[in-house]
Amino acid sequence: MAMSETELLVLLRELDDPDRLEQPLQYDRAATGLAFDGLLRRLEADFGAPCESERDTQDSSEYGRICVPAEATIRGTRIVVCVSKFASLAEVCADNPGAFLGTDEAREKGALDPVDLTTVERALAELGYVSVPEELLESDYEGPSALEHFAARPTWWTRFFGLW
Repeated sequence: MAMSETELLVLLRELDDPDRLEQPLQYDRAATGLAFDGLLRRLEADFGAPCESERDTQDSSEYGRICVPAEATIRGTRIVVCVSKFASLAEVCADNPGAFLGTDEAREKGALDPVDLTTVERALAELGYVSVPEELLESDYEGPSALEHFAARPTWWTRFFGLW
């Protein structure tokens, strides 16, 4: 079951440790990599196409990204899934993070089909990821970490997917 925005904000605040910006204290790189591999295989199977991936992002709280190719989606727009190093947080974007104000806008503009979004969200949920909407991640950051020197307007995305 998807978490409400209130529940997601509680989770983000619980994960926010100002002394550990890039990764949590108990970060297990190998386990994160195995889970990421499982998500990659699942998305490739669900969409019937090989997906590009980037992993082990240096100096970032993002672990990696998986790109479902445009030709495998109903609307012909690639889907990007970003995975954080924090508690299996994930974000789903049409085309690229920031290309739209979120999945709602991407659907309204005809770039993202609800069936494709449901396919990705189901895979994330079944594999233990917590999907955080791009709209929420782009809201103003309200936590204890000093992020002002990393971004002019810190957001929750800056905190859990940004570069350090």
